[in-house]
Amino acid sequence: MIIHETLSLLGLSNRETDVYLALLKLGPRSIRDIATEAEINRGTTYEVLKTLKTRALVSYYPVGKRRFFCAEPPENLINLLEEKQETLDSASRLLRKEIVPDLLQLNPGSDSTSVRQYEGDDGIEFVLKDILKTVDKQSPKGGEKRYRVYSSKLIRKYLYRPLPNFTRMRVQKNIHVNVIAIGDGGESAPLSARKWIPNQNINLGASYVAIYPPKCAMISLTRGDYPTAVVIDSLSIAQAMSLSFDTLWERL
Repeated sequence: MIIHETLSLLGLSNRETDVYLALLKLGPRSIRDIATEAEINRGTTYEVLKTLKTRALVSYYPVGKRRFFCAEPPENLINLLEEKQETLDSASRLLRKEIVPDLLQLNPGSDSTSVRQYEGDDGIEFVLKDILKTVDKQSPKGGEKRYRVYSSKLIRKYLYRPLPNFTRMRVQKNIHVNVIAIGDGGESAPLSARKWIPNQNINLGASYVAIYPPKCAMISLTRGDYPTAVVIDSLSIAQAMSLSFDTLWERL
């Protein structure tokens, strides 16, 4: 139910929501009646009622030797939302101003190099999504978003197999790409500029190199059509690759 999904965002479990809804429906009732309506055993119902009381969603009053519980107005859910939002805002400020800067100090130098390897279609899908995410995040605000690619003819029909809507996702993010194609062919696409290097009958194999500072991704095929990728996270390497790409681009 959408109610359960929404209230879970406020931190309420499904059982807590069930008990609160039961109370709204029944009005003031004993634990036994609430447990029956919510279809939860009495011991669990009592523990849930105590939790709901701390959230100001339930109150009780004595009737003889028993307690009758009743639901507080649903408007109190908005109070819960506002309290949660204040907590999140406070956490956001701490993360941005103190925690994340402190954690960054635990990392090696900003120009350190990390290398990760990925295999199979799932790995290539991750790398393709990482290209879009990184370019979208790293590009200057309001500036053009662009990355660079070397792509050989043999890899083209395999590259987007795990993510056939990659180009549409790229265009939706308004990300441009410059492609130096090795060998003829290749389809034109929106926000894409392409130049070619003849392969001169040299078998270069299936390869794809994406340069998207601070990273470079290199994808190739092994055992026929099984893709593997290596991602190098190094700003200095990515900048050097970008410079060499742009120099070649201007000469083609």
